[in-house]
Amino acid sequence: MSWLDRVRNALPFTAKRDTADNLWHKCRQCQQMVFVKEWEDNLNVCPRCDHHDRIGAKERFAQLFDGGLHEMIAAPAAPEDPLKFRDTKKYVDRIKAARAQTGDRDAYQNAFGRISGQGVVIGVQDFAFMGGSMGVAVGEAFVAGVEDAIRRGVPYIAITAAGGARMQEGTLSLMQMPRATVALARLRRAGLPYIVLLTDPTTGGVTASYAMLGDVQIAEPKALIGFAGQRVIENTIREKLPEGFQRAEYLLDHGMIDMVVHRKDLPETLGRLIGYLAPEKAA
Repeated sequence: MSWLDRVRNALPFTAKRDTADNLWHKCRQCQQMVFVKEWEDNLNVCPRCDHHDRIGAKERFAQLFDGGLHEMIAAPAAPEDPLKFRDTKKYVDRIKAARAQTGDRDAYQNAFGRISGQGVVIGVQDFAFMGGSMGVAVGEAFVAGVEDAIRRGVPYIAITAAGGARMQEGTLSLMQMPRATVALARLRRAGLPYIVLLTDPTTGGVTASYAMLGDVQIAEPKALIGFAGQRVIENTIREKLPEGFQRAEYLLDHGMIDMVVHRKDLPETLGRLIGYLAPEKAA
């Protein structure tokens, strides 16, 4: 051991894991360093540039339900590797890694709770789990959430964040698009509202199905929303697309969504919508 190591070990330095990693958050938009507590107190929104960071089901439920109180809804079991798929890694290994990282079984979670005192089932798609990709498990969870809302007689809210269908499940992943559409038809026959909150990013097959079928379409500020990527579209049509194309504000201006709502205003906005659309059923 060198003299420098001996001196360093003798001094009361704070371990690295107790300082920078825990105290600071770097905004991916403005690149500014923000105190983690300030960032979390601001609902995971950058207080400098107002960038709405991606969050998972746990944070969504805590922020939206009254007092954060909710009851998780178990999703049916789904085949984990129906095609025995492998690319650079086995599909089952990718699933295991995503579960270890997020602590969730798959990319979609449902919970029942109250917003402004009104009952509602919320489903949240987590981009941190394999890019929020839509596979059989996501389809099963979505349908289970809709069916639970029908059973309880309350509205269903879907919060989307996805890169599209899960390629490792091939056609089976694409089949979740019509499955979700049929489930929503049953919800409407029951006279219950379906509200969608589009968050960054919502793309691919998710956008082509349940993400754009809401009675009311809401988006968070500057959320990326679209089917194909901007570069793919530009290369296909041989034209330069407008600035901000596929962002929430552009879609609002062109009638694709109904409103853009800041995260801090979501509980009040959703509560008001539920009161308008289902004043008796959500009681």
